[in-house]
Amino acid sequence: MHVHGGPTGQHFAELDLEIAYFTSRGIGVAAVNYGGSTGFGRAYRERLREQWGVVDVADCVAVAEALVAAGLADGDRLGIRGGSAGGFTAAASLTTTKTYRAGTVMYPVLDLAGWTGTEGDTHDFESRYLDGLVGPLPGTRQRYLERSPLANVGGLAGPVLFQQGLEDRICPPEQADRFVAKLAGRGIPYAYQRFAGEQHGFRQAATIVAALEAELSFYGQVFGFETPGVARLELSR
Repeated sequence: MHVHGGPTGQHFAELDLEIAYFTSRGIGVAAVNYGGSTGFGRAYRERLREQWGVVDVADCVAVAEALVAAGLADGDRLGIRGGSAGGFTAAASLTTTKTYRAGTVMYPVLDLAGWTGTEGDTHDFESRYLDGLVGPLPGTRQRYLERSPLANVGGLAGPVLFQQGLEDRICPPEQADRFVAKLAGRGIPYAYQRFAGEQHGFRQAATIVAALEAELSFYGQVFGFETPGVARLELSR
């Protein structure tokens, strides 16, 4: 399951070389325009109002389960991936549902309160974004806590790969650092790639290659298939 960013963005039915990297290696990818995605009318977009971390997670689960029911996916080998807001949905899905066997979380939002203008360290442009996506503070503070993947690490469903740019000022690496620190000693395989010189989204060719190959190796180890020509990603527990 591929989750677009935004979160009120949209995945278009066009060639995506990142997705093609996986489909060309026999991995099926479903890109979900969950409730809140633009391009489907105001009512559909407003399904996400104060429901980020709920509607997006549920819609992705619904698609995954429908694919399994139709015989198009293996229910024991479902994964989820996403970056930025998609990274939040991937992490929220992995920590609040048991649908997925593993996931890749890239430059994510993991602590909702830590991404607000009042308490956080994101940039001014998006500092009030969560008022509409989660709710206005301080009245909805408990909601921010309950939906934050950082508060639900104990519910992690399976192995996870984190990928983070160290110069990211939108989703700072400190959030991923804190999540990964909580994984040590839990017995769940994980890996954490930190890329120097990268900001929000990877732009250097060497980084893009390293990230995709590591992700393929990760899936190969978790789902049980060979990944010839790709260096083995070392997993911690």
